[in-house]
Amino acid sequence: MAIVAQTQVTTSPEPWKGVVKTGQHQFITDKPEAFGGHDQGPAPYDFLLAGLASCTMITLRMYATHKELNFGEFTVDTTFIATKEGESIQRRLKFKQPLSAEMQAKVLSVCEKTPVTKTLLRSLAIQTEIVNA
Repeated sequence: MAIVAQTQVTTSPEPWKGVVKTGQHQFITDKPEAFGGHDQGPAPYDFLLAGLASCTMITLRMYATHKELNFGEFTVDTTFIATKEGESIQRRLKFKQPLSAEMQAKVLSVCEKTPVTKTLLRSLAIQTEIVNA
């Protein structure tokens, strides 16, 4: 067994606020004011989405480096959606420079294989699409 990541969250006096520690990093988690928090940091689903988006960006950059490609600047936007039917995540990739249809297909394939994607797919559906900048 290998530990991939480890975090610790310590409560703060304010409702829903906590101090998150992971490795040498420390930051605040909280809930939005509409949910009784003070909105002093990302909420849990924000961290979930940030993990997916970050992993997607890193994996695509690693792929591009390995294949000696230049994707240029791009962003990864994620949205968590909850309905009566279930939960899903939408992931949208925006590339400043256009990608060929063949490269778009490869990028989408790589996105389905990122470590965080594979972890999440074991429990929920993730839809990935490329959108124009």
